[in-house]
Amino acid sequence: MTPVDAGTVLPDVARFHGLVRVGAWVALASVAMIALQVGCYLVAPPPDTTVGFFELLVENPAYGLITLDLLYVVSNLLAYLLYLALAVVLWRVSLSGVVVALAFGTLGMAAYMASPRAVEMLTLARAYDGADAAERVALVATGDGMLATWTGTAFDVYYVFNLVTLLVLAVLLMRSRVFSRATAWWGLAAAVLMAVPSNVGVVGLAFAMASLVPWSVFAVLVGRRLLRLLALSGGADGAAPA
Repeated sequence: MTPVDAGTVLPDVARFHGLVRVGAWVALASVAMIALQVGCYLVAPPPDTTVGFFELLVENPAYGLITLDLLYVVSNLLAYLLYLALAVVLWRVSLSGVVVALAFGTLGMAAYMASPRAVEMLTLARAYDGADAAERVALVATGDGMLATWTGTAFDVYYVFNLVTLLVLAVLLMRSRVFSRATAWWGLAAAVLMAVPSNVGVVGLAFAMASLVPWSVFAVLVGRRLLRLLALSGGADGAAPA
């Protein structure tokens, strides 16, 4: 198949300029969210016990929710909007590939959204704060279960499915003249580093932290390119300037 150039996709960008614009800006916003999440982790690492989470959630609910990946939930939602914007640009390269990427991306994001337990832990923490000794034992046991399911099966499914999504998108990016090869390689690097979920001990945590670097570069490159395509699409098929 002949690689698709920018001129071919400009009518699509003009037609879906709202979605593409959102995708471009959320790509940049997701990088800011990642930087904020990592900064919070480095300044004050999350507790390593259920009681520690309870005490933090009672003392500082906002920061407690952040340590339970609240910002990462937002960052993933932004990433999904980026995938949708990329679909507009890449579907002419391979409609089947875009459908596969979005299918795995949708299922992966759905799996991830089912895994966080931030609100449940906040509710348990408030109950723990006013409970007697016997009730606290039961609440801690419930909290242990919440933390186990937080990074359980659904979390691993998200990692695997997001890996597939990024791999397919990276291949499509390489087959398109719209994006640079560097953009595709950064996306591929992020995908490879997601092969080991962050809940697999120290190795998983190292891979997860390392994957943030290529993903951030990938998001910035894609966001900037989408904004450029929006600017170029102003005259495509008589469309109004984006």
